[in-house]
Amino acid sequence: MREEARQLDTPSVVLDTLGDWKKTHDCNTLGLDHVGRDVIVMGWVQRRRDHGGLIFVDLRDREGITQVVFDPQADALSHERAHALRSEFVIAVRGTVRRRPEGMTNPKLKTGEIEVLVHELRILNVAKTPPFHIEDDTEASESIRLKYRYLDLRRPLMQRNLLLRHRAAFLTRNYFAEHAFVEVETPVLTKSTPEGARDYLVPSRVNPGKFYALPQSPQIFKQLLMVAGFERYMQIVKCFRDEDLRADRQPEFTQLDLEMSFVGEQDVFTLIEGWIVRLFRELLGVDLPTPFPRMSYAEAMSRYGTDRPDTRFGLELVDLTEIVKDCDFRVFRQALENGGLVKSICLPGGSRLSRKDLDELIEYVQGFGAKGMAWIKVQPEGWQSPITKFLSEEVRRAMAEATGAAPGDILFFVADQPRVVHESLGNLRNRLARQMNLVDSHTFQFCWVTHFPLLEWDPDEKRYVAVHHPFTAPLEEDLPLLDEAPEKVRSRAYDLVLNGTEIGGGSIRIHRRDIQNKMFNALGIGPQEAEEKFGFLLDALQYGAPPHGGIAFGFDRLMMIMSGASSIRDVIAFPKTQKGTCLMSGAPSEADIQQLLELCIRVETEGR
Repeated sequence: MREEARQLDTPSVVLDTLGDWKKTHDCNTLGLDHVGRDVIVMGWVQRRRDHGGLIFVDLRDREGITQVVFDPQADALSHERAHALRSEFVIAVRGTVRRRPEGMTNPKLKTGEIEVLVHELRILNVAKTPPFHIEDDTEASESIRLKYRYLDLRRPLMQRNLLLRHRAAFLTRNYFAEHAFVEVETPVLTKSTPEGARDYLVPSRVNPGKFYALPQSPQIFKQLLMVAGFERYMQIVKCFRDEDLRADRQPEFTQLDLEMSFVGEQDVFTLIEGWIVRLFRELLGVDLPTPFPRMSYAEAMSRYGTDRPDTRFGLELVDLTEIVKDCDFRVFRQALENGGLVKSICLPGGSRLSRKDLDELIEYVQGFGAKGMAWIKVQPEGWQSPITKFLSEEVRRAMAEATGAAPGDILFFVADQPRVVHESLGNLRNRLARQMNLVDSHTFQFCWVTHFPLLEWDPDEKRYVAVHHPFTAPLEEDLPLLDEAPEKVRSRAYDLVLNGTEIGGGSIRIHRRDIQNKMFNALGIGPQEAEEKFGFLLDALQYGAPPHGGIAFGFDRLMMIMSGASSIRDVIAFPKTQKGTCLMSGAPSEADIQQLLELCIRVETEGR
């Protein structure tokens, strides 16, 4: 079973083949009930410890670790060869399971009560010294980990993450199959869309000068499947967006995509809650109460300053506009005269914050457009703040009653236009929760946010744009406003938020051509442009399109939260960096000149 030695880092090591050996157990299943049994285990050398007469090796595979022992009295040749073993060598051993000596058990390992006494060793491959230790608590930088991703993926933490993802995908397919969904693959090469993030374009060699686009979402195709009568569609699908990246974004990402015919919002909510409950119960052992709380977009913005509210803690925004409208504080008065509002956050126990702390918080909210932020410390001896002299006793009493402020607390105020107030205080609220340790990281709080605005004004493009996408249906009672006051129209859109992160979003769709045309008109998309870009959808809506709706979930983002990872890169096998590059393979790379000529493409980089 031996091969000629290979001249890698260890020229003296003679390599073996597997021959007729078959793995009998993985490295995480052997226990006391296997004592006395002959087994064959295989994997990577985690570490080797030479204790003079005995050599101990921690053997690792994707399931865990088993300690194997080389004893010259059991097999002298294997013991001699074991001296050459180094970290990450690939080996197979045949031996007998035995109980570890008293006092030598390892309670941290599932296999910590036993060991395998080796009778034969086969060295299947050698390994260079890895650039970092294959352990959970590695000190290697992320760039090094991504460059050697195939080694990083050997770490137990990364393997647990990807195995969790595998089980989640398996459970997801089973759950939706039980609910009569059909999995259909939609095209990867499709047509560029005018809304949303930038598309990745793919040149067509057989159609010179023309391009496909990689899909940002299968949105139109899943709607067409509803027109086609499939009624319930699902897909775990790759999507692509050429946009700036963050910790929870990737240029290529995976989403769970769903669409259903003859449903309303409540049908979607009930179905999705059942899926989420099953995932968390079977994968994490967490039982979630249902139904999940629901709130409108307007309520979420009013109470939390964001449409992605983290409901694990309080610190809700309180509107003080009516209370302070007649006070003498100029900042408040000017904001209200310009159509703004005044809101506050009460931080319990916050009066202990230093002036340096307060200055840092003021600078923080200024990053979200606020001109400044006022504060009041509620002390037992009275209110302490530069602005208290402008507030009457009556106003102070009303403030305290509205905010629930008590001695030892601090009040923060922002006065400005609603968007600035909400963005500033909404982000301040999250920062204060982290800073004051108000968040229980082991708690999962879901909520549905509904009735988003259908459209919003884009000052750069000087037109209305869709808040979600142009196929979202308006609330029926708001439909008359679509022509005269588009900014007041509420949509039948909904997002599912988990711990302050949006993990899924969807809507009931427009299923009538006349309403879809009205929507395009409100977006400034004329009949000719609509026909050119969406003609096939508009035609389909004329052939008996049923009422339908759906939702899509960021599968990477959901797995990140469930695994406790800080980045979606830790739940994706081969992710890109924040600049969209693959440090391991070198993608993206320059194309060969012959490829460019065949595609009729000329690359010009000057001036960029």
